[in-house]
Amino acid sequence: MTLPIDSRDVDGNGYCKASALLGHIQEAATQAAEHGGFGRAMTTDGYHAFWMLTRVWYQLRRPLRWEEPLTIRTWHREDKGATMYRDYDLFVDGEAVGECVSAWVLASMDTRQIIRLATVHELDGTGGGELCKSKKLSKLRLPQDLELAGRRKLRYSDTDLNGHVNNTRYADFACDALEMERLGPDRFLSSMQIGYLAECRPGEELLLWTKEQDGTHFVQGMDEGGKSRFEAALIFGEVLP
Repeated sequence: MTLPIDSRDVDGNGYCKASALLGHIQEAATQAAEHGGFGRAMTTDGYHAFWMLTRVWYQLRRPLRWEEPLTIRTWHREDKGATMYRDYDLFVDGEAVGECVSAWVLASMDTRQIIRLATVHELDGTGGGELCKSKKLSKLRLPQDLELAGRRKLRYSDTDLNGHVNNTRYADFACDALEMERLGPDRFLSSMQIGYLAECRPGEELLLWTKEQDGTHFVQGMDEGGKSRFEAALIFGEVLP
């Protein structure tokens, strides 16, 4: 899949925002699932279930810039357990600029119970084979004594087709908590991992906690009851000439 980084995707430095990149990655995954025969229609009709993202990680060698053509190549690992890993390679005009790994589960639309992938025979023989990466996404280990950076009320505009807050919006929450508007053009978000711990819906409010440790900036979104809803780790890199 190839698409341009357009004006809606970029920040004031002309660099693609994390949420926009995750949106393109999400669309690539959706199209690949539909093409492979295990998209939304199949999972809804055949299993009364939907694909739910649990973790995502990406790493960029350099920032993606306005009007660059981004090509995303993706495949899944044909896992048989509860989690399906999907890998991505990112290119601009043939130049390898980054990679991504995401972890998905197939969840019941009614109970959110996880369906084991060995029972989903539509996945058989559709994996990436030798292309598959080995990276696994472990739960983030947050530092102690995070500091409250702000609150975020969740609204209609944050939601998606499943009625909950879309996975891309959490990237915005994390970047806002770190006040990334202060980041100059010589720095960019080179790596991000997000763990989605519990669904969020309009009307709820998140408390955003942050702390930097050994060059990694951590963000935790908690509800008012003290339950963690998402966790993120962000690493910034230098923009080379």
